[in-house]
Amino acid sequence: MTWDWGAVSAFMPHFWDGLLVTLQALALGSLISFALGLVWTLLMRAPTRWVRWPVGVVTEFVRDTPLLVQLFFLFYVLPEWGLTFSALATGVCALGLHYSTYTMQVYRAGIEAVPAGQWEAATALNLPRLRTWRVVILPQAVRRVVPALGNYVIAMLKDTPMLMAITVLEMLGRARLFSQARFQFTEPLTVVGVAFVVISYLASLLLRALERRLVR
Repeated sequence: MTWDWGAVSAFMPHFWDGLLVTLQALALGSLISFALGLVWTLLMRAPTRWVRWPVGVVTEFVRDTPLLVQLFFLFYVLPEWGLTFSALATGVCALGLHYSTYTMQVYRAGIEAVPAGQWEAATALNLPRLRTWRVVILPQAVRRVVPALGNYVIAMLKDTPMLMAITVLEMLGRARLFSQARFQFTEPLTVVGVAFVVISYLASLLLRALERRLVR
């Protein structure tokens, strides 16, 4: 077996297109998972069980079912109910929803790690509940959970190839089509594998820098 640089050169335009889709799905999916995970966390701390119980059932169901099943459901079943989205939008929503049930647990742990004295001090200062969460509790909790959230970003990156199942042509999807058309599998798959390693490493460096900044 010989390495064909010509195949690499021919694949690169397809690779850049797939890389853009991968990064879009990763960035938007991460934003949804972070925001929705925080919403789930706050709802689970509601004083009434009529809020906590439905949220707990929904998040547990999403966390316990495979991401691939959720992708198929959103892409093939929702249109039968009149809800139709593009393949990329469906994939982004599925990633964000799936990982929000994990970031919810991360936020919960971070909030529970805030010392009780912080709650007591906010109460003593007669701070409104919303302001207590916004300026006292959440800033301290988020600093504690950045490393764990970063791990889920990298995990989401490695799950983006599943979007190929609903016709989203991310990096691996582009490599698959190119390989099948030219019967050259080694070069495109190697390029994609290296790209995943590089993106994961750069993401970890960025998250470490963010963690150090938040600690300061």
